[in-house]
Amino acid sequence: MHTLALIFPYAVAFTVPLLAASLGGLFSERSGVVNIGLEGLMVSGSFTCAVVASRMETVLGPGNPGALWMGLGAAVVVGALFSLLHAFASISLKANQVISGTAINMIAGSLTVFLARTMTGSGNVRIVLGFIPSDIPVLSGIPILGPLFFTKTYATTWLMAAVLAVAWFVIYKTPFGLRLRACGEHPQTADAAGINVYRMRYIAVVLSGALAGLAGGIILVTYSGEFNGNVAGLGFLALAALIFGQWKPLGILGATAFFGFAATIANVSQVIPQFSRIPGLLLKAFPYVVTLIALVLFSKSSQAPRASGEPFDQGKR
Repeated sequence: MHTLALIFPYAVAFTVPLLAASLGGLFSERSGVVNIGLEGLMVSGSFTCAVVASRMETVLGPGNPGALWMGLGAAVVVGALFSLLHAFASISLKANQVISGTAINMIAGSLTVFLARTMTGSGNVRIVLGFIPSDIPVLSGIPILGPLFFTKTYATTWLMAAVLAVAWFVIYKTPFGLRLRACGEHPQTADAAGINVYRMRYIAVVLSGALAGLAGGIILVTYSGEFNGNVAGLGFLALAALIFGQWKPLGILGATAFFGFAATIANVSQVIPQFSRIPGLLLKAFPYVVTLIALVLFSKSSQAPRASGEPFDQGKR
């Protein structure tokens, strides 16, 4: 129990950005658009958050929460705007969605590193101080649950808890969510019912970009503190969590938590006696091996939205 309480806050911190990116992929794929570009959108969000937060720190002071929230807000906006490139190519031009998403990854990685090198000379953009984890008064004193969920938590964790709840409600309890799912399952039928499939898909991809940008920003203001041109493949891990979670918000929560714990064990293994004797290389590969095994085991039972990845042609019946 002591070991679990020790690593749990780190696992949650790693899970939160993964959850944000996966929810972004959920909105996009539920509308029928595959978003392979989550990795690039996360990179653009991380870069934007680093630049804005570092500039605002010079005005408001190092570690000022206002500077960090402004950085996260900017990451959301830039992620949404950047995703319009993918939306235009895959929806309006009916390009191959996998190729379009791959292009987003390449453009985002190259452009942000170029801009970072132009600005700093090193390609890295640092913030002085990110969010400081804190205990939740009263709740942190609850036996068992308190040390796990309410001790050393980031403000962004509770932000994503709210986003998850809103995402579930929107997808399953609102007319917008019903239209969104219809566009991903039977777009021709949705079009015949008077739903603007193009508009719904644009909105979904923009939401996807906004959440992916937020994910990149959260990485920066919690456990990274520095933009270095990549997000360690978390965008692709988010896609795996999306498949593992069966394109459902609560399923994605379970999948991201699973991957979050796997990655945390690999990262903190050397300071935990129970894992210190295992070769570091094996533990570093552990989360990715687990991901592959999970995808193999659940590939046959996975049911993606039927029209996911298929361009919509309004004149085609």
